[in-house]
Amino acid sequence: MRMILGLERPSSGTATIEGRPIDSLPDPMRVVGALLDAGAIHPQRTAADHLLAVARVGDIPEARVHEVLDLVGLAHAAQRPAGQFSLGMKQRLGIATALLGDPDILIFDEPLNGLDPEGIRWARTLMRDLAAEGRTVLFSSHLMGEMELTADRLVVINHGHLLADQTVTEFIDEHTTTSTLVRTPDRDTLTQALRDTGLDPQPHGADGLRVTRTTTDAVGRIAAHAGIGLLELTHHRDGLEDAFLRLTQNHTANTNTRPSPQKQSSEEDA
Repeated sequence: MRMILGLERPSSGTATIEGRPIDSLPDPMRVVGALLDAGAIHPQRTAADHLLAVARVGDIPEARVHEVLDLVGLAHAAQRPAGQFSLGMKQRLGIATALLGDPDILIFDEPLNGLDPEGIRWARTLMRDLAAEGRTVLFSSHLMGEMELTADRLVVINHGHLLADQTVTEFIDEHTTTSTLVRTPDRDTLTQALRDTGLDPQPHGADGLRVTRTTTDAVGRIAAHAGIGLLELTHHRDGLEDAFLRLTQNHTANTNTRPSPQKQSSEEDA
């Protein structure tokens, strides 16, 4: 994100916005807005003064300052010094700063940090609303549950390697398995009945089974045919967090076990 915004210089390759480096954009604040560090605010400057100073740099009218303060729910705190803000309020002020130029591209680094449950829902709704208006919203988060609820497309980078660039649904489908969970007071009998049909049920909890490669309908019919009563029959799919951890852990393990070029050469020579 810092390389996209021209704050770090890549060792190779390029980072562009609308096909151009950010420092060549004639009016960058109206093209891209960003929140990278919610604490990057002078603590003695009020929220309104902070936004007004940024607005003057970008030749943005003062009326827009009041618009974004209202948009992020900080109109009541406009004259309070930023040093008195909670982390969640600073996040809101950072988002307001990014929105000042009404840009088509927004970049947020961990925008949910410090927000309470109401604030998280607000930020999630805001990002989805901005995207629905046709804007590009790029955000990072370590909260996989929120990422699953908010993002349309996922980019996974692990130790500098691009591992995935696809929709959230495609990513979950590709890197997780679905299963049927069933609970019964007669687990042994149901286990045998499922095995007789070629399935491979595995114990799950005190009285349950996890069955892959089948559906709840199929398991229900098998149980009914065998006269077995069920306490629970549900479909289970791993979430984004499971898929993310499985992919990154497998990649890290494969990277760590891969022989170094020098070692590989010596083995080939031998």
